Amino acid sequence: MNEEELMKAFEDKNGVLKTSELNQMGLSSRQIKKLLDQKYIRKIKYGYYEPYDTGFSDEALIMKLFPNAVIFLESALMHYGYTDRIPNEWQIAVDRNSNKKQYDIEYPMIKPFFLEPKYMDVGRSSIIVDNVEVRIFDRERTICDVLRYKNKIEDEVFRNAVTRYLQDDKKNLRKLFEFAAVFDIKRRFIPI
Repeated sequence: MNEEELMKAFEDKNGVLKTSELNQMGLSSRQIKKLLDQKYIRKIKYGYYEPYDTGFSDEALIMKLFPNAVIFLESALMHYGYTDRIPNEWQIAVDRNSNKKQYDIEYPMIKPFFLEPKYMDVGRSSIIVDNVEVRIFDRERTICDVLRYKNKIEDEVFRNAVTRYLQDDKKNLRKLFEFAAVFDIKRRFIPI
């Protein structure tokens, strides 16, 4: 197999190949290790590889590894400009029934929040990053999550998020209150 065929295979699989897929293409474990050593490919987690020089953003890579995950809480706040703080790890929402071991990866650093399946689609939106569809909760869902997880974020992050949301021309208060009813947190809006 030549380099061109290998890159085409990565392209066909959205930039990520599993060990089993490389094996099906005729590559042995020794050949995979050689590709790693020669920096043609790099390991992104156990059994998953990408071309060495892809340059995918963390968000795009997270979606390639976990296509059902949704960018969540402080990571979503960062996207909307509601915080200046860059989280140490990407916070993602995942179905609580998913296999928890799969999220134990070295890169990118993630912190999964295991949610009830019925809440995974509430306020879910998407953006395009590096030609990859990245699932993210919209502004209103993100503010509801800030209120729901207030004890997991710093007070300054909380205050900035709420203040900046209220100043945002793109806010939709009607939708915010609809989501607040879904999560049974309407009473938390009185101070706002």
